[in-house]
Parts: sequence; C-alpha cells; structure tokens
Amino acid sequence: MTKLIPGNQKHLSLDDRLYIEHQLDLGTSFKDIARFLCKDPTTISREVKKRRYSDWSHAKNTLFLNAKNFCVHRFHCQKTNVCNKVLSCGVKCRSCPSCNLYCKDFEKEQCTRLDKPPFVCNGCPKSPRRCTVAHKYRYNAKAADRRYRDLLSDCRSGINMTQKQLHDMDNLVSPLIGNGQSPYQIITNNPELGISVRTLYSYIERGILLAKNIHLKRKVKFKPRKTKKKQITNRSIFIGRTYADFLERNLSSYTQMDTVHSAKGSSKTLLTFLLTECKLFLAFLMNRNTTGAVKLVFNRLQQRLGIHDFSLIFKYILTDRGPEFGDPDSLESDSSGVRRSNIFYCDPMMSGQKGSLEQTHSLLRNVLPKRTNFEFLTQWDVNLIVNNINSTPRESLGGRTPYDMAAEKLGADVLKAFQLRPIPPNEVILKPKLIRFNR
Repeated sequence: MTKLIPGNQKHLSLDDRLYIEHQLDLGTSFKDIARFLCKDPTTISREVKKRRYSDWSHAKNTLFLNAKNFCVHRFHCQKTNVCNKVLSCGVKCRSCPSCNLYCKDFEKEQCTRLDKPPFVCNGCPKSPRRCTVAHKYRYNAKAADRRYRDLLSDCRSGINMTQKQLHDMDNLVSPLIGNGQSPYQIITNNPELGISVRTLYSYIERGILLAKNIHLKRKVKFKPRKTKKKQITNRSIFIGRTYADFLERNLSSYTQMDTVHSAKGSSKTLLTFLLTECKLFLAFLMNRNTTGAVKLVFNRLQQRLGIHDFSLIFKYILTDRGPEFGDPDSLESDSSGVRRSNIFYCDPMMSGQKGSLEQTHSLLRNVLPKRTNFEFLTQWDVNLIVNNINSTPRESLGGRTPYDMAAEKLGADVLKAFQLRPIPPNEVILKPKLIRFNR
C-alpha cells in the first residue's frame, strides 16, 4: 500500500466497479481512480487486468472476415494454399482459420493499450469500426462483479474450522443428539460452539458428524416435497441478468428460449427459440436436458451461421430459470472466449414474461401433445413441424407468415442455415398426423 493513499481494506463493490468502468471510458489513469476509491493503484490494475473480458467487434461492414486471423498483413495478403493440404485450393489463405498456423510470414498485430495500462479498449479514441486489432478486451463492471461473486462463493464453501475443532464439536454434539436433544437445544445450551442451528443441520446433512438424519426424529417424519420443475440453485448468476435488468435495455427485438420435455421414458428434449421481431420459431432436438447439451446446440448454430450472424440474432436471450440454463458464461462466450450473446432470466413462476414463446408452444403441442415420447423423434421430424408452424399466418404480423418476415429481415442464407423451408398454405398441418404420415 502506498503511503499517499490510506486504504480502507475492503473489497471492491459493484458501485466501485461501475466507477472504474466510467473512469476508464473517460481515459482516467489508475492512480486517479485509486485516489478516489482509497485504494492502491496496483489494486485497480489487478482488478482491470484480471476481470477484463474478450470482446469482438460485431458491427456491420466490419473489417474482420476471419475471426481467427490475427496477422497484420491479412488485409493485403494474396497468398493461396500455404498449407499444401489441397492441391487445387484457390481460396485466399487470409480467410482460412488455419492461416496463422502455416504461414511463415505471420506477424501478430499488437496494440499497446492492451499490453500496458489501461489493458482494455475502454476510452480508446479510435472507433471500433476503424480499429484493425482483432482481439479486443473491455472492462464491464457488472460482468466483473459476477466473476467476483462466483469466486467469493467458491472460497466460502466448505467448513471454516480445523480438524481438531471439528473433532471436539462432534464429541459434544453427537452424544447429545443420541440422547434425543434437538439441534436448537444443543446450540442454546452450548453457545461456545459458535455456529447457528442451520449450520448444525447442514453439517449433519452432509455427513460431517457421526450423528445422522435418522437420529433426528422430526427429520425422519417429514418427506421431501416433490417439485414439478427444478430451478437453478446458484443464485449468484442472476446478478445483472434479472428480468428487471432486461427491461432496462428497452429492447424492441430479442430472442426467447425454453425447453419442451418428452414423456417419461425418454431423456430427449426440445430446445426452442422464438425471434420476437419476426415471430420465427426454432427447435432443436437434444439427447439430454443438460447445460452441456444446450451449449452444443449453441456451438452448432454458431458454426452454421458464423460468429457475426449468430451474435446479431442471439445477441439478447430471455429464458426461464431451468437448470439446463444454469451456466450462462459458457453460453454467452464460445470456446475461444469471444462474447456472442447476453442471457437474462425471467422472474420465478412468471412464464408470461416470455409469453410469445409459450403461445407458440401451444402450436407445437398440437402436433406433439403432452405425454408424447420423443425417443423415436428425429431432427428431420422437428424441422418439418417447425416449417409448418412458421408457415402459419399470424395476426400480429398483419396476416404474414413468420417465414416470410424472416426471409425479408434475415435473408435466405440464414434460413438455409436453420434448415427451414416454406410450406404451401393449403398443405400446412398442425395435427399429430403430420409426423405419423411421414414415418
């Protein structure tokens, strides 16, 4: 700690991080930021460098045609077939993902702002459209605070006592529970334990003590309640991603996301999307209802569309609090760390906040009624159902179909990447026989 700045020995709060982000945008130095927050400049430097995130310019008319090409010569290079893998390859190497690996003249483009303070693009006078550096970094206060909360939660998990202290507590508590005393009675009569009643119940539940749940008479009497749908248990991910945060953006166009489950006996699930601007409905078959399966669908869509189109279509996603969406960081960024979307969550028990998708599910259920087993369903069948739904005129679109609206706004190439095609009006079927007739 420098002698010039008296530190307060406290962790950075969300307000502190918002101040850091604002001052970085203004071009303020770390020393001036630290003086205002009563911190050491190295604290601010570590905060920015540690919690900055990789960003990519998705603006229209961008200069970057290949997200994996970081060569300074990529704009004027005319080389072809540098890797010698395909003899007749006439494609320019600068558009190939493996260009930097095989080219002997590769020279990575560097930016001094990223190698020394401020280490981020915040406050850079150069416009993102004119900046040629492919790999950018930004500091976002809310994202940095989420990472801090996750780290703080992980550090605080476990038992905050030594092995000897745990042994002494077990020798006191377990015999008393064996004598029929309740945890509340034990904590009240033995305040030197220094733990709460809830903590003692947690220790017994986790098997840390010799006493078990079976020794608690009231614990044995009560059976765990059956819940219809599991929800995300890690509440820290909702910071900056709540429905209130979503409304603050005042978006006119975004994507709603949900899942449709099969009947008992099958683990297959449908991952569904609705593009609110054109009412385009998408559905993808997953073998399991897990976060990994959802991430796999995201990666496949990015591969089909490209990072630019994917980020435009799925830039903002509103979904419920199902456990399959419990890892938003892996969905918001791809494997290389490039940010591709922003996920927000509806309030608990408020499915009407994404009512457009829920209403479209009613059309889906006309073809796949509840208690329908998805085990023998294929993605070809799902695409057929989706095509019929998207070929149905909507009153909200002035009698036009979602397919026509999407073709006008997104283009034919995007619809082709989604594997969609129009169905003639008089051939649209929204009954279970649609799938039965195509078996």
